[in-house]
Amino acid sequence: MRGVSRLRTAVGLKVLMAVSGIVLFGFVLAHMAGNLHLYQGAERMNAYGEYLREVGAPVLGRGEALWIFRIVLLAAVGIHLWSAWVTTRQSWAARPQDYVRRETVDASYASRTMRWGGVIILLFVLYHLADLTFGWANPAFQPGHPYENLVASFQRWWIAGLYIVANLMLGLHLYHGLWSLFQSLGWNNPRFNAWRRRFATLFAWVVTVGNVSFPVSVWMGWVK
Repeated sequence: MRGVSRLRTAVGLKVLMAVSGIVLFGFVLAHMAGNLHLYQGAERMNAYGEYLREVGAPVLGRGEALWIFRIVLLAAVGIHLWSAWVTTRQSWAARPQDYVRRETVDASYASRTMRWGGVIILLFVLYHLADLTFGWANPAFQPGHPYENLVASFQRWWIAGLYIVANLMLGLHLYHGLWSLFQSLGWNNPRFNAWRRRFATLFAWVVTVGNVSFPVSVWMGWVK
């Protein structure tokens, strides 16, 4: 019980958010990099999808390693959401009733939209799973054919637009999350602040540009 109480402190919650965030940052970067196989054609991208199902063989059965990773990722998402929710409630409770919101000069757009942006990203992820993982939202879905599924989905302009907007929001979330991560883990030093900002900016741009390029390339007919 004492350990749980410590985790619910402001410092404990920030550490939980930071550690779970590291797992999620690694996933979004690897996910974007894997999807770059789109530009190598259907054979290479579909082979990559098959490779993910065969990871761990012969020790693990087909798809077992992928499900282990999904469980770890789901746990990271749950911890991240829980710590964010508790932090938000504590913040609301600490405000006086006559609190008037004031915008600080150094508050960035990314930090001001962190909470509701996270909700939008969660909803997008759920749709993304229904669209390209399980196929419920993709009428042309073919199991085991990620290239064809992605192209079929992004040929619908409103779906391509949804993915572009969601990934722009994700970029803002990544930038502010990475910037805050170092401080949450106690790696905050004025000498390194410029490096932290450059790293957060570069990471967010790489993931965002990579992800946005997929629907744009299909929508423009560059990938067919």
